[in-house]
Amino acid sequence: MTPSLVLFRNGRKFMWDGQVYGSHEEASKAEERYRQDQFEVYVTDADGHFCVYTRRVASQVAAVQ
Repeated sequence: MTPSLVLFRNGRKFMWDGQVYGSHEEASKAEERYRQDQFEVYVTDADGHFCVYTRRVASQVAAVQ
């Protein structure tokens, strides 16, 4: 199983966290950790394995010179 690195949902880009979780419980624990760190999270079920995709909007924009 090779999950997509990027997932688009509702016009938003989510990035795969690089882990394949064997159960929904494991994925839910990872989801909760990401939410505590202010990430938006989307969990997918692929053939009985779970993938967690995250996104976070930058709080500051770097100045371009």
